[in-house]
Amino acid sequence: MAQQLVNPRQTIASLYIVLFVGIGVGATVLFADAWGEYKQLKVVEAVSRQRLAIEIARLKEQEKILERLRTDPEFVEKTLRARWGFVKAGEVIYRFPE
Repeated sequence: MAQQLVNPRQTIASLYIVLFVGIGVGATVLFADAWGEYKQLKVVEAVSRQRLAIEIARLKEQEKILERLRTDPEFVEKTLRARWGFVKAGEVIYRFPE
């Protein structure tokens, strides 16, 4: 019986194929993880942009109020009376239970 020898070229080609398939699978797994993280970061970015827009609108409103407090004495008086219960000299405030 004759013994068949293994062709070294076929062995090397087989090893290269296994190596490339392994690298392909590893790259696919890494890419899938990176893609999932990317999607998650996009969601976080969208939420952050929405919160930023809300806070910018709030800041603009507060800047308007601040400007009125600096320039409008009637607004200052109204705000002090409503928020802190300030009164002018000689005025009396009557408070009733709700």
